[in-house]
Amino acid sequence: MTAQEEILAAAQELTGRSPDGTFGIDEVVRAMAERGRQYAESTIRTHITSPMCADAPDHHAKVYDDFLRVGSGRYRLRGAPS
Repeated sequence: MTAQEEILAAAQELTGRSPDGTFGIDEVVRAMAERGRQYAESTIRTHITSPMCADAPDHHAKVYDDFLRVGSGRYRLRGAPS
């Protein structure tokens, strides 16, 4: 699995358990650690805050726009009801 795929899978799982449909970076890092993640924490954090975040500046060659930042350190899957 790519970093993007693994992060997205963890975020989808967390969203399903969250009362408001949001998740935080630390939650994703923990969820991936529990699964035996293969990516460095810095890679996970960078992916969430930049290439996977639709409302982040475009500073990467490849962007995915999987998430929306909805508050300080909180994210939601793009297209999910708010």
